[in-house]
Amino acid sequence: MLKNIEPAAAEGPVGATTRLTVDISAIAANWRMLAGLAAPAVAGAAVKGDAYGLGAARVAPALHAAGCRHFFVAHLGEGIALRPHLPADAAIFVLHGIPKGTAEEFTAHGLTPVLNSLGDIAAWSRAGMAIQRALPAALHVDTGMSRLGLSAPEVERLCAAPELLDGVSLDLVISHLACADDPANPMTAAQRLRFLDICDRLPTTGRPFRRALANSAGIFWGADYAFDLVRPGIALYGGNPVNGRLAPVRPVVRLEAGILQVREIDPPDTVGYGATHKVVRPTRVATVAVGYADGYLRAAGNRGLALIDGREVPVLGRISMDLMTIDVTDVAPERCRPGMDITLVGDSLTIDRVAATMDTVSYELLTRLGRRFARVYTGGAA
Repeated sequence: MLKNIEPAAAEGPVGATTRLTVDISAIAANWRMLAGLAAPAVAGAAVKGDAYGLGAARVAPALHAAGCRHFFVAHLGEGIALRPHLPADAAIFVLHGIPKGTAEEFTAHGLTPVLNSLGDIAAWSRAGMAIQRALPAALHVDTGMSRLGLSAPEVERLCAAPELLDGVSLDLVISHLACADDPANPMTAAQRLRFLDICDRLPTTGRPFRRALANSAGIFWGADYAFDLVRPGIALYGGNPVNGRLAPVRPVVRLEAGILQVREIDPPDTVGYGATHKVVRPTRVATVAVGYADGYLRAAGNRGLALIDGREVPVLGRISMDLMTIDVTDVAPERCRPGMDITLVGDSLTIDRVAATMDTVSYELLTRLGRRFARVYTGGAA
């Protein structure tokens, strides 16, 4: 029961009736498994989005203890916040490049920018030349995402003018796979060939640069996609990265909610906003304090599932902002009293399966899980 949580064992608001448990040792184990698959390539870790919502300040040190030395965040602010939690031997790459006027922030905090445009290259080159030292950087080239990274014309211009990299020590060249989660999609192989061609033509800055293409899904495409460094993300956090193939990842999160009330209703009573569920038999309804404000998306209304006493039971009615209602008619009354737990994520309810009931992906589910829960970190450096 959530009421038995010791205050010192959990983070979060006083009186929280819902608990999110994060298994730090499982994240480390997933990294080691992925690193083994990618070897001899080096495995980094995507800890952007606050480690996919699970707490980068907790996750990154555990990954470092497991052997990870390359960390990827999205924003400069994420990198600055993460830096105090990692030793100096950990490289932190900022994927979104250099916001205008922030080059000095990168050097001050020991962060490595991922250069996405000729403008980023120019800004970093000026910063390096100003201190008469070549500054380390990664370079992102677009091989088909049409999102971030040097476009084909920019690649050609850089190849024709290597002096654009004056003041830059190019350590890593990356691209991002668009469709690696789909084993049948030919775009992944096409992106690899494009990446090889670009890397063969790019200028170096004194020493060969390393190459990185594979995300979590890309790792499962094999050695041809590993290159020198891989950047797993969702698989670290227990998500299955490849459609139609069960990846050997350990589950990481568990979401449990304490029952607030149980009530008995009869036909033709209805449940929730809009009266979208009309009961057809005498029904017992359990209410728990989880809603779309907590990241349990409204789309799961009348579709979601919960676990109680080992039995899967359906969500009834719409998900509201702070509450959801669950059919516990077929559960013994002594097993679903107020204060007892209902599992919303965990065991048979994997993050991928729960996300599917919301018409979304595990990435969105994890990053939306709210801060109104008690958070309990277990295992490893928890």
